[in-house]
Amino acid sequence: MTQRTFFQTADELKQLLCHLVSIPSVTGTKAEQEMGRTIYEDLGQLPYFQTHKEQLRLHPTGDGRYVVAALAKRSNKKKTVVLISHYDVVDVQDYGIWKDRAFSPDKLTDYFYNSKEVLPEHVKRDVETGNWLFGRGTMDMKCGLTLHMSMIEQAVNGEFDGNVLLLSVPDEEVNSAGMRSAVMLLLQWQKTYDLEFELMLNGEPMFARYPGDETNYVYTGSIGKIMPAFYCYGKETHVGEPFAGLNANLLVAKLTSELELNVDFCEVVEGQVSPAPTSLMQRDLKEEYSVQIPHRSVGLYNLTIFNRSIVTLNQMLLETAERVASSVEEHYHKKAWKYGALSNSAPRDVKVRVMTYEQLYEYAILHHGQEHVESLHAHLLQSLETIDERERSIKLVDELAILCKELAPMIVLFYTPPYYPAICSADHPLIQSLVKNVVTIAKETYGTILEEQLYFGGISDLSYAGLQDALQEVDPLISNLPLWQKGYAIPFSEMAELRAPVLNVGPIGRDAHQWTERLELDYAFGPLKELIEQVIHDTFSFSSHKAVSNE
Repeated sequence: MTQRTFFQTADELKQLLCHLVSIPSVTGTKAEQEMGRTIYEDLGQLPYFQTHKEQLRLHPTGDGRYVVAALAKRSNKKKTVVLISHYDVVDVQDYGIWKDRAFSPDKLTDYFYNSKEVLPEHVKRDVETGNWLFGRGTMDMKCGLTLHMSMIEQAVNGEFDGNVLLLSVPDEEVNSAGMRSAVMLLLQWQKTYDLEFELMLNGEPMFARYPGDETNYVYTGSIGKIMPAFYCYGKETHVGEPFAGLNANLLVAKLTSELELNVDFCEVVEGQVSPAPTSLMQRDLKEEYSVQIPHRSVGLYNLTIFNRSIVTLNQMLLETAERVASSVEEHYHKKAWKYGALSNSAPRDVKVRVMTYEQLYEYAILHHGQEHVESLHAHLLQSLETIDERERSIKLVDELAILCKELAPMIVLFYTPPYYPAICSADHPLIQSLVKNVVTIAKETYGTILEEQLYFGGISDLSYAGLQDALQEVDPLISNLPLWQKGYAIPFSEMAELRAPVLNVGPIGRDAHQWTERLELDYAFGPLKELIEQVIHDTFSFSSHKAVSNE
């Protein structure tokens, strides 16, 4: 008698995907909390987990959300492949009048196929030549989750010569609280079930490197991301006497001009170029209108990392701030002298100080006492616990700067969450073997050309699946991140214990985080499913061959 399957045929997989997409699991919403339970219940249908209940778990992240973990354990087997996915999605405001259909992929797809005139030209071309499914989360990344659930079903039915551990997490789209929490769970289960992690396999979709890029990729790592910020404190004055002060908006504007798309911060590794830095926030900190100039402002920036150390990056940012400080001083000097000549007045020069948050904090403790500073921050954190981590970070710096306003004018470098370490396993023998096999099979069996990329460019939770930098390399980040251990932390030491290489094999998709987000179904539930199966088989056979060779 043929055993019933749940997540194996193309129809079953599409049905599962549409079911998962129908839950509007936008990061930070109640639906995101419900999503974890839904995945747990779906996996709980499998007979294996009805008799091995302890191997299917909802692991709380501490904020009402859950990591879903499911282990298919074979007797006397230690070798384990970890499947990593996230189940949260970004919001759907970009869908406009179609937002009510964003989580109904069949309805949305039918509408777009029957109303092609509303689609951009490049999307029309896809619709005319491929089998696409539209909807929020179809490609990013509930397809990857769907396929991982298919793999875990095969694993519990004994299809693989080793263990498979599924891990699906919330919050990847914002702070990765799920994956940061899951690191401890991985280490616990590694010890409890005597596991040896051989591979961390993610299923993020292929991301275009540039507009119009239709190359199909397999990724041997994931790009890093860091969020530097500059707090600027000028000198307050009435708008009628602008030369008696220094407008903080001038400081932050010069910083953004210096950093925006500055290719000196880009890295080139084997032909892959990291994205240029860009501004994520720039504003003054006045809370209401007045004729006082804005004398406090902030700029927040997105920087990506391949190999560059935080130590080096920190120094580059400080040097940028020093150049900006000199530029502002020169700008002010020239304008003040011109105004002085017009008004027959004596101009004044300004001197802008550049410092780190760590230096500001140490100064505050020296002059106001550690108890006062810690009490100030504790009170602030208690009153701000429901607001965004970026805003909390800014407020902590702002309060310290106001306390130490005699240091102004000043530019203070600090960092905000999230931080994603870069990770790459391209040189690992297992990854080299897997990529070679995947590329060959994809081409010879399915006629699909896959190209290896060192770094997945869309940011992913693979960043927390190991640690490739020395622990001391992250010191400048920890010392200058106001929220460190005050609502935000990264388990660096624990990550260093996860020594398995990483790989990302995912679906063909287009337009992530856009209203035209779509998934190519034929590849996803045909060739890709079989390629992922092959990767798991090859991982266990490679490990067995290595063990025999060592003996």
